[in-house]
Amino acid sequence: MHRLQGKVALITGGAGGIGSATARRFCEEGASVVLVDLADSPLGQVAADIRATVAGAQVLEVAADVGVETESVRLVRAAIDRFGHLDVLVNNAGIRAYEPLAEARADTWARILQVNLLSYAYLSREALPALRQSGRGAIVNVSSTHAVNPRAGMGQYDVAKAGILSLTRTLAFEEAPHRVRVNAVCPGLTLTPFHVARAAPSGKTEHDLRTELVDVNLQRRWADPREVAHPILWLASDEASFMTAATLMVDGGTRV
Repeated sequence: MHRLQGKVALITGGAGGIGSATARRFCEEGASVVLVDLADSPLGQVAADIRATVAGAQVLEVAADVGVETESVRLVRAAIDRFGHLDVLVNNAGIRAYEPLAEARADTWARILQVNLLSYAYLSREALPALRQSGRGAIVNVSSTHAVNPRAGMGQYDVAKAGILSLTRTLAFEEAPHRVRVNAVCPGLTLTPFHVARAAPSGKTEHDLRTELVDVNLQRRWADPREVAHPILWLASDEASFMTAATLMVDGGTRV
């Protein structure tokens, strides 16, 4: 099974639902993982849980604000210093803002773009020398179904997610000669801790969300984060060696 045996991966947004599920799957498949999130996130607990439940898991947690450009240098260096090389970058960090575009503030725009788009550009840039040296380097960018299916009230988030798809294709074209593959996944409705916490004030439990019927996708349900981690794992592995500049819609058949 060890599809990532011997590989080193750096995953941002590692304390969240998709990031932590991806880190766990990577470790299960033999990768060493650098897990990145904010200092006040449950990053340490996520890393400890993976070590406790995945035999032989090698996880280095690093607290960082990926929206700060200089942090990308520190993160790549931490990966190489600890594990000796870097083969996979999963750009997954993201924050939200709920402002109609007619009311969107400059500081909100700046923060959304810094974290949700520019961090992907900064980390990719800093990781590329190591990914090129790997000879089988891969970048997987986590976007959203709302990159292609925007909605009212979250325009800043959706614009940044759309930018990720353009960044992915351009970087794939530029890095093909260096044998670095670059792909994106667009998750749909995914049951992360963020959504569980957001539903709590209305009286809904995680069990309620897992069992309710929803109308936004053809499967009429929420995805488990692990269901998004599986295609990220595949894109990062050598099984996807002929995949680059692609976008996978991991959305249960989201209705337009």
